[in-house]
Parts: sequence; structure tokens; C-alpha cells
Amino acid sequence: MLAAVASQGDLVIKNCITKHLECITAKIIEMGAHAEETNGDTIHVWCDQRTNKTNIKTSPYPGFPTDLQPQMGVVLSLSDGTSIINESIWESRFQYTDELNKMGAKITAQGKSAVFEGVDELYGAPVYATDLRAGAALIIAGISANGVTEIYNLEHIDRGYENIEEKFKNIGANIERISVDD
Repeated sequence: MLAAVASQGDLVIKNCITKHLECITAKIIEMGAHAEETNGDTIHVWCDQRTNKTNIKTSPYPGFPTDLQPQMGVVLSLSDGTSIINESIWESRFQYTDELNKMGAKITAQGKSAVFEGVDELYGAPVYATDLRAGAALIIAGISANGVTEIYNLEHIDRGYENIEEKFKNIGANIERISVDD
């Protein structure tokens, strides 16, 4: 869902428990994108404009999930205005912000909070996945960026997402896994 918003795309997600996603869809709508439940187990998410700022505080279900905080950070990096994420669950969850800053984001992270000054666009750059969720966020940033993004430390991503590049290709992303021989 957040990949569709960050890239100003259009995505239909089927066979999901839409009630479990309400805190995410509410933020997507608050930011000016669209999320519409259809058929009880399907969500249609699309975005045709730059999103607006918002503030996030992670919390246990039914609150905003800490596992989606880095991916939302990508969206906030591209949103209009200043947004804040307060991380109430995990220490060191903002390591990905240094990597997004390499791509042109304007993020100041300190302790359990980060301030996101929205930029017009991100730019491709070599970046490093510091953990599983950061890796997912960097993929979203890469497909949303202007230019080529190279992501290293793929083992973090691979331990949580099987064939992730194929899944992104299936929804129209220009993504390719390249093996680098030592």
C-alpha cells in the first residue's frame, strides 16, 4: 500500500483482512491518497498527487505498526510539509533515515523521533539495508526515485521477503537483482 502511495501508483490488494489495515488506510486517506475497501477482503490504493504531511506514533495493534514505520518514512520524505514519526516500540528503528538522506531526503532523527521535511523527489544512490524493514523501505524509495538505486546487504531483505523483486516487477516496478562476483 505504501509503495503505491510513494510512487503515485495504483494497486489492488486481494485476500486481506481489511479491518487489520484500518490504521494504515486512515493515514493514507488523511494524507490525500486513496484507499477503498471493496468486496470485504480487497483494498484499492492509489495516489495521483503529492501527499500531505502527517504525524505518526507507532503503537501496538490497533495502532500504527512499528514494522511499517520505515516504509511510511519514505512516503513522508516525499510529502508536502513537515511530518514527525514518534517510535514508541523499538530503539534504533531510524537507522534507515541516513540512507534515505543519501537519496536526497531531509530527515533529522534523534532518539525515538524523526522529523521529515518533504522533498519534491528522491534520487537514485547506493544505499545499505540495515535491517529487514529498512530494506523494504529502500526498495520503495528506489522505485520512487529518479535514477538508479543500488541496495546492498540484501540478506536482510531476503530473510523476510521471498522473491521480493519478482513481486515488485509484477506490479510494474523497474527492479532487478544483480549478483556481484567477488
